[in-house]
Amino acid sequence: MKLWDKGFSTDKKIDHFTVGNDRELDMHLAKYDVIASKAHAQMLGKIGLLTAKETKDLETELDAIAKTIKEGTFTIEDSFEDMHSKIEYVLTEKLGDTGKKIHTARSRNDQVLVAMHLYLKNELSEIKSGTKELFNLLLELAEKHKDVLLPGYTHLQIAMPSSFGLWLSAYAESLIDDLQFINAAHKIADQNPLGSAAGYGSSFPIDRSFTTKAMGFETLKYNVVAAQMGRGKIEKSTAFGMSSIAATLSKMAMDICLYMSQNFDFISFPDELTTGSSIMPHKKNPDVFELIRAKCNKIQAVPNQLILITNNLPSGYHRDLQLVKEVIVPAIQDLKACLELLTFSLKEIKVNANILDDPKYDYLFSVDTLNELVLSGMPFRDAYKKMGIEINEGTFSPKRDIKHSHEGSLGNLCLKEIKAKMDKI
Repeated sequence: MKLWDKGFSTDKKIDHFTVGNDRELDMHLAKYDVIASKAHAQMLGKIGLLTAKETKDLETELDAIAKTIKEGTFTIEDSFEDMHSKIEYVLTEKLGDTGKKIHTARSRNDQVLVAMHLYLKNELSEIKSGTKELFNLLLELAEKHKDVLLPGYTHLQIAMPSSFGLWLSAYAESLIDDLQFINAAHKIADQNPLGSAAGYGSSFPIDRSFTTKAMGFETLKYNVVAAQMGRGKIEKSTAFGMSSIAATLSKMAMDICLYMSQNFDFISFPDELTTGSSIMPHKKNPDVFELIRAKCNKIQAVPNQLILITNNLPSGYHRDLQLVKEVIVPAIQDLKACLELLTFSLKEIKVNANILDDPKYDYLFSVDTLNELVLSGMPFRDAYKKMGIEINEGTFSPKRDIKHSHEGSLGNLCLKEIKAKMDKI
């Protein structure tokens, strides 16, 4: 069944090419098409295009379809083009002419739009929840290991003392910035496009404010052309937010892979969180973190993919827009999995408490030793030269009892302030 069926069939090759993997992707969206269809039916009843009985019958059958979706028994067979055609078929099969009325005053274009807005609102909320869970764990671990020092690097060269508290809370605070982008995307998604039809509205006296309230949207996307132009834009907004989180996760995964290597030996994980080699029995590979790194790098390419699909399209609907679904939906599932697995794994992290006992890290303390000379009255440039000479001649003796007290430093992590910042957004 096709919503645009006019009584003749298209070539099977054309069908296969134009439908693509919509049926599979629509399984993620079908729940939201039902929600929108129910609100649309209620609105049609309110304005008199459906009788009270027809409205009630449609609500009942849509609730039944929603139940099959929740139970996992809903399917979209090859004979249907997408979720919209399958749902309308079920309604028509159950209710006859009443089922045929559900498409009154709407187009598949605004059906896809509103389902995607509802879907993205929900997924963005879940991403926020997963990010907050990781944030809370990072702050908990930062407090637990705040006094354990580890080397800080610039140019991958030993630089200055850092700590696990500083490292872990750095990623926590970075996630706050990422959620600012997610919040912006959620704000854009929280606009009702239903009623824009094919992108130019309808001659039916529909009540778009009613469906906005019925579906729980904050506001209406008023201009019908603007609503249609939102297709692809809302996915891009979501992708930018996701790519920001992905960049943070990828960087942390890279740190973890580096710190787990025998050359660093800063952290370790239980055997059950690592994998082995087919020929090297000693190997404990960080495959989970390598895959998080790769998947998150892939997610960072999603905004560019969407830009390349949509950036030279004029206003109005174009079939190119079908392809944004197959880019954004899998990316969302990947990001949620990465958040879940990183949180799951970090709960088992073991830190090496004696990293800086190795004399190769003595130079980490050169700046703090230099600063002591400055505090005793020596000009900075003279102290810098003195330290340089001692390091060159091998006579440098590090000052290890360091004291950093300013906000956000080793001795003052400001974990409460970072948490308050997260709570605020």
